[in-house]
Amino acid sequence: MSELSHGPKGLAIAAPASGSGKTTLTLGLLGALRARGRVVQPFKNGPDYIDPAFHAVAAGRASFNLDGWAMGTGLLGAIAAQAAGADLVIFEGAMGLYDGPPDPGRNGRGSSAELAKRYGWPVVLVLDTKGQGQSAAATALGFARHPDAPPFAGVIVNNVASPRHEGMIRAEMARLGLPVLGALPRNPDMVLPERHLGLVQAGEQAELAQVLEKLATFVATNVDLDALEAAASAAPPPAPGAWPKPPAQRIALARDVAFSFAYPHMLEGWSRAGVELLPFSPLADEAPDPSADLVWLPGGYPELHAGKLAAANTFLTGLRNFAAQKPVHGECGGYMVLGEALVDKEGVRHRMAGLLGLVTSYAKRRLHLGYRAATLAAPMPGHAAGTALWGHEFHYSTILEQPDAPLAEVRDAAGNVVPETGSVRGHVSGSFFHLIAD
Repeated sequence: MSELSHGPKGLAIAAPASGSGKTTLTLGLLGALRARGRVVQPFKNGPDYIDPAFHAVAAGRASFNLDGWAMGTGLLGAIAAQAAGADLVIFEGAMGLYDGPPDPGRNGRGSSAELAKRYGWPVVLVLDTKGQGQSAAATALGFARHPDAPPFAGVIVNNVASPRHEGMIRAEMARLGLPVLGALPRNPDMVLPERHLGLVQAGEQAELAQVLEKLATFVATNVDLDALEAAASAAPPPAPGAWPKPPAQRIALARDVAFSFAYPHMLEGWSRAGVELLPFSPLADEAPDPSADLVWLPGGYPELHAGKLAAANTFLTGLRNFAAQKPVHGECGGYMVLGEALVDKEGVRHRMAGLLGLVTSYAKRRLHLGYRAATLAAPMPGHAAGTALWGHEFHYSTILEQPDAPLAEVRDAAGNVVPETGSVRGHVSGSFFHLIAD
């Protein structure tokens, strides 16, 4: 089996549920394998825009999302081809191994199991064994023998309380013929800080390099890396297709801790098309470059910085002046900043750009989460009216007012219409869904 007919060998890091320790293990593995001299290509299942930034720091190599629900076959192939030149792929799953919307999208339900099977990456199942002994083996057996199971590499048990606890679990795993590739002792120092949309961003953690080094040492000490590498495998890769098309050639892109949710594959596609990115920081009160063709405001955490953004007069004035002549688009957090006002968690109302009539409240929190299929009712940068777009929505802010013309008809994964239609006014457009593919 050569890498000419098969992509680099890989492993899928999966679990029965969120919170089992997938990300901690993945980051530790990336660092530990890199310390062995391996070139490791990380991937992340689904629409997560936070974990890939951590992957990139740990691996020293850009990480990309693979999303079977939203991405077409060609884009999946283009992204998977980014593993060329790597010694090993580490693919971090999302939620539980078989989890995904009940209704299929473009390439299945987007489960980690489906993508692991597509690329031939055996599964390393991470089990949180807190409060559990031999029953952990029954869980692993069910996942390994599921009728839709990918190849099974083995188990890494997490939150092990003692050597006796570990021995009990290992004995039952051995009795059922399930390889144990490692056992991670309970260690509260190995937990990464979180907030309402996931981990505190990589760019906000000043001591991230030291944290990742500790994780790498922790994993190297408690995981059989030789056995893990030996279990890696691959299937013939799909043919690469087209990357996302850019919405303009010179894009002023907001980039700071309030505007950081940009999918790596989108930026890669823009780069391949020769786009000139002109980054600026609204939090530093920087205005977008007036010579750009387009201003793009990604999602992020404007609700945590509403007062500072409201006082960023250079940014807001520059944005308003730009929007008088050229297109501006905002996604999720960027959409909120384009609106009339944002109410923070204390209930204080902050004036935003006022380019749309949108008013949102983080004081009235409610989770909005899920895949979105949108059909544009009006054009947005790079896409004509009538275009079908595929994306994802994840936020806690509630719409109080949304008076402008809708940008799109938006449906969830089951085909139900959702009220978050996005808005358009003049040169300005925005939506709560993050674009993944068209």
